[in-house]
Amino acid sequence: MSKIELLADRIIKDAVKNNASDIHIIPRKDDTLIQLRMANRLVPRLFLPKEECDRLISHFKFTASMDIGERRRPQSGAFTVKVNDFYVGLRLSTLPANQKESLVIRILPQKDQIPFYQISLFPAMTRKLLALLKHAHGLIIFTGPTGSGKTTTLYSLLNETSHLYNRNIITLEDPIEKENDLVLQVQVNEKAGVTYASGLKAILRHDPDIIMVGEIRDSETAKIAVRASLTGHLVLSTMHTRDAKGAIYRLKEFGVNGMEIEQTLVAVTAQRLVELTCPFCGGTCSPYCFTYGRLKRASVFELLTGRALTCAIQQANGMGGELSYHTLKEAIKKGIALGYIQESEFNRWVYEYETTT
Repeated sequence: MSKIELLADRIIKDAVKNNASDIHIIPRKDDTLIQLRMANRLVPRLFLPKEECDRLISHFKFTASMDIGERRRPQSGAFTVKVNDFYVGLRLSTLPANQKESLVIRILPQKDQIPFYQISLFPAMTRKLLALLKHAHGLIIFTGPTGSGKTTTLYSLLNETSHLYNRNIITLEDPIEKENDLVLQVQVNEKAGVTYASGLKAILRHDPDIIMVGEIRDSETAKIAVRASLTGHLVLSTMHTRDAKGAIYRLKEFGVNGMEIEQTLVAVTAQRLVELTCPFCGGTCSPYCFTYGRLKRASVFELLTGRALTCAIQQANGMGGELSYHTLKEAIKKGIALGYIQESEFNRWVYEYETTT
């Protein structure tokens, strides 16, 4: 192996060992910074001579079948590597900046899904989420910011329901983040004409019971997802909204009328990953603490379903009614009171939640 290949291999192994979610390769004026995202923090790990930056990024781009000669526009790619007997998916994204190119690599472990009982910090919420998949048809939307664990939650639920209910499950993703032999996975490939909209149309002819759409991004995908749920399929998908009720307004923005939303929407969840209180470090964990493989973060949810969902839909349609349900703010405060969640999470998530509501 060449020097650059050994360096790339060392960076990936270091990230996987430290349970990092992302690798940042950032060119600077005098050097190159390599940093890892561990939990909710960016931790500097390596400083390289600036001349090695282009060679390192070119190596990753070549491995991911990206155009190494194109540095003026953003690119994306993906490939899989084997680290310590486990396969790890890497999703690459380049961005031109000040006549240089930076690279961020999202790390997607391909090992077994987390057990369904670890989906939520609170077991009662886990049971509610699993019960949602008993529906024969309808639309269930999972919301939250990028990196909040929506896809991991979806896969864990689908993995469990495939054992319990023996249903035909088809997913449509961009990219396929976790390979799963229990479901049929379809990769979005816009160059080949497989978009979310066209792929979803094709899936409907493949006799599915449950359809998982990676993300509802546009009006066409939203309307096809609603149409699929109206014709006897259970459709699961994700959206980027700050809370659960925001998904209802987003569907209306995409041109889905209020009657269709009321007939199809079964539930909406909003999810956040919060940092757990470490029994060893107490406050902020040392970077070395992440190498022990202990569970450092967990998900908390707010769930809109039943009467609360009906009330939220009526409010979105301009009708009255008081909306009452357990919010993310309450879930985080409960976790802090029980000693599960660090108090700093209240300021980090709840302040953002309140100031944008």
